[in-house]
Amino acid sequence: MDNPLKKYFRQPKIFTTLPTRGIFSDPGTYVGDTENMPVYGMTGMDEILMKTPDALLSGESTARVIESCCPVIKNAWNISVLDLDAILCAIKIATYGNTLHISHKCTACEAENDYDIELGDIVTHFKNCQYDGTVHLKDVTIKLRPLTYKDWTNFQLVTFGIQRQLNQTSNIEDATERSRVINELLAQVNDLQKEMLSQQIDRVEVAEGVVDQRTFINEWIVNSEQIVYEKIKEQIEKNRKTWEIPTTKVICADCQAENAVTISLDQSSFFGTA
Repeated sequence: MDNPLKKYFRQPKIFTTLPTRGIFSDPGTYVGDTENMPVYGMTGMDEILMKTPDALLSGESTARVIESCCPVIKNAWNISVLDLDAILCAIKIATYGNTLHISHKCTACEAENDYDIELGDIVTHFKNCQYDGTVHLKDVTIKLRPLTYKDWTNFQLVTFGIQRQLNQTSNIEDATERSRVINELLAQVNDLQKEMLSQQIDRVEVAEGVVDQRTFINEWIVNSEQIVYEKIKEQIEKNRKTWEIPTTKVICADCQAENAVTISLDQSSFFGTA
């Protein structure tokens, strides 16, 4: 017997323009029509999950809410991190509507103003973004891929831990010991940056063939010339800036000064009722 309450279930909003980079995802991450992706509004349980501090910190709440609201996405941990903001925007629209109400203090007169931001414009922005994942270096061609949400979360957690330890070094009274600990932590930061860069290399094409073994790529990054590291880092940074949420120009009601507002999609505040 069908559930008599079924007709009262939440209904999806179909995003025909929701950009997803499924090409970078492992098989099984997306199952279904990604060109016309149904996105549901959050349930009450989703709301609770997005307010659970530990789950927010670990990324678990975001992954579970994405899977709840986007049935096409079967493993949110494996989505490209470049898709994250577009998906969160779509969930926000499906849950509360297209308008995001924000407050902003004018940089000129410090007056507090309220503005309405159209989230659909952000989704459209991501639709027009193009990922440039090729770096040419003499006889070497490097093919990049964005981090998965899982990789990105893990790196953020490690970075957070190192930063917390650095903040605590001020409590070390012995100057020599404090310097030693700081140097060790900075070395960890350097190693982490190299690992993040290596994780974004899909393969390296050389005259001898295609190298996609992670061990070989890691060894090459560690032993390559500085220009190699810089060129890869430069291309990764270029793609990151392409996928930044664009600033919105607003006018202060008091002094008529123009301000640039940057919207944060921090999950702990973004999913508040608009």
